[in-house]
Amino acid sequence: MDLQLAGKTAVVTGGSKGIGLATVRLLLAEGMRVVTGSRTITPELKETAAVPVVVDLSTPDGPGRLIDTALAELGGIDLLVNNVGVGDSEDLVRGALQSLTELPDKDWETSFDLHFYSALRASRAALPSLTERGGVIVNVSSIGARQVGVGPANYNVTKAALNALTKVIAEQYGGQGVRAITISPGPVSTGVWTDSDGFLGRIAQARGVSHQDLTDEFTKSLNIATGRVSTPDEVARLIVFAASPNNITGTDYLIDGGVLKSA
Repeated sequence: MDLQLAGKTAVVTGGSKGIGLATVRLLLAEGMRVVTGSRTITPELKETAAVPVVVDLSTPDGPGRLIDTALAELGGIDLLVNNVGVGDSEDLVRGALQSLTELPDKDWETSFDLHFYSALRASRAALPSLTERGGVIVNVSSIGARQVGVGPANYNVTKAALNALTKVIAEQYGGQGVRAITISPGPVSTGVWTDSDGFLGRIAQARGVSHQDLTDEFTKSLNIATGRVSTPDEVARLIVFAASPNNITGTDYLIDGGVLKSA
């Protein structure tokens, strides 16, 4: 199936690993030119043809610097994928373990800077080019935006805000040819899930249980209809489909294996 993306340009935030890296690879395979920004350049990213930019997207000027670099490299932007997230996860561990009265402001600020403001700032910087070219913004959110009371409160609330941002962009810029779409994964087999120093691994350490036992317990509690978590490649395929020419905008696509049961 030709997704009609060949020759177009893309910026992917957080493209050094996980969903971001899988998205970079798939966009390149579709014939797009890709610039990606992250705090580090992994060996896996170096193996791709993407142009990597070392940048801290949680800072006020980081997203703008990435977009400026992309414009200079690509000449214009057809697609922006706001994917960066989680980070070192320490604030999210506290968000999962502490109550609203215990979780300090700095943990809310850290999460908003990385998960919401990075997307807002990157979108704002890219919109002139996206408007000129009839482009697309894909925001990678989470099913946590619909289950804000389950899991890290600071993370889930920022994702709910990101979902609202998608709606705002779709409404304000749809008449100028720009589409905005949210992709909301459930659990995905990235380092957040699998690494001993990832989010689940740190929760296990805090609770004094093994990483595997906690993973098994958490997976069972989610009651996943398919019986397994999603892979980064599966999420990337949905992102790339959403970016292909169509009339979809303002929509939130779930890819959670059937965790959410409501219609």
